[in-house]
Amino acid sequence: MSATRPAPALPEPLAPIVDAHTHLDACGATDAASVAAIVDRAASVGVAQVVTVADDLAAARWAVRAAHWDDRVFAAVALHPTRANALDDAAKAELEHLAADPRVVAVGETGLDYYWPGTLDGCADIETQIEGFRWHIDLAKRVGKPLMIHNRAADHDVLAVLLDEGAPDTVIFHCFSSDTNMALSCVAEGYFLSFSGTVSFKNAHEVREAATVVPAEQILVETDAPYLTPHPFRGAANEPYCLPYTVRALAALREQDPLELAQVTAANARRIYPL
Repeated sequence: MSATRPAPALPEPLAPIVDAHTHLDACGATDAASVAAIVDRAASVGVAQVVTVADDLAAARWAVRAAHWDDRVFAAVALHPTRANALDDAAKAELEHLAADPRVVAVGETGLDYYWPGTLDGCADIETQIEGFRWHIDLAKRVGKPLMIHNRAADHDVLAVLLDEGAPDTVIFHCFSSDTNMALSCVAEGYFLSFSGTVSFKNAHEVREAATVVPAEQILVETDAPYLTPHPFRGAANEPYCLPYTVRALAALREQDPLELAQVTAANARRIYPL
C-alpha cells in the first residue's frame, strides 16, 4: 500500500454487496463523521454494509464504537494471532464484555499466523498463538457468534485446533489464501470462505483455483481494506468502495454473473452475521 499511488476510481455499482471484513480505523476513520464518509462512498457503488474488524484491544474498543455510530457498520473483536501474547486476564475480560455487544457480529480476527514469528519483533510465538486461538474459539461458542479466522501458513494446525476444541456453529476463513485441498477441507466442515482482492492477482494461482470450488452457499467477499487492493490498483490504498472490483474478478473465475455473486454473498453475510 502506498500513499503515492492515486486512489482507485469508483467502480461501476454492483448491489447489494456486504464487505465481510474491513478495517475502517486503518482506512483513516477516527470519528463518526469519517466513518460515515467511508461508508457513504461504499454505499454509492452498492456496498450496503461492512464489518470492521479488530486486531488488538484498542481497535476492538474502536470497532464497537464505530458500529454504534453508523447502522451500516458492524464489528468483530479479538486479538490478532501475532498479538496473542497480550491476551492477559484483563484483556480477556474486556474482550468478553465487547463480544457481548449487540453490534458485534463475530469474534475475530483470531487464528494462527506462522509467517511472522521469528521475524517480527514482539510477535507471539506459535505456542502462545495456539493458546490464544483456543480461548477465542471458546469465547465465540459462549457468546454464540461466528468465529472469524486469520490463517497464514498454518493450514494443518488451524484445522487441528478447531477439531480438538470443537468449532463454533459458524466459522469464517477471512481472506482465504490457501489451496484447493484446504478449501475442500473447509467446505466439508461447513466453514465459510471469504475472498479478497487477491483473487484478482494473476500470480495468485492457488487462491484463484480454490475460489472455483467453493459452493455458493459458503462464499463471502471482503476488502480487508486498506490492504490487498484489487488489480489493477495494487499498491494503492484499499477501501470498502473497491469491493465491486473483487466481486467481478471472483465472478469471472467462477464463470458466474457478477450481480448474482453479489447477491449470493450478501445473502450469506446477512445470514451468518445477523446484520
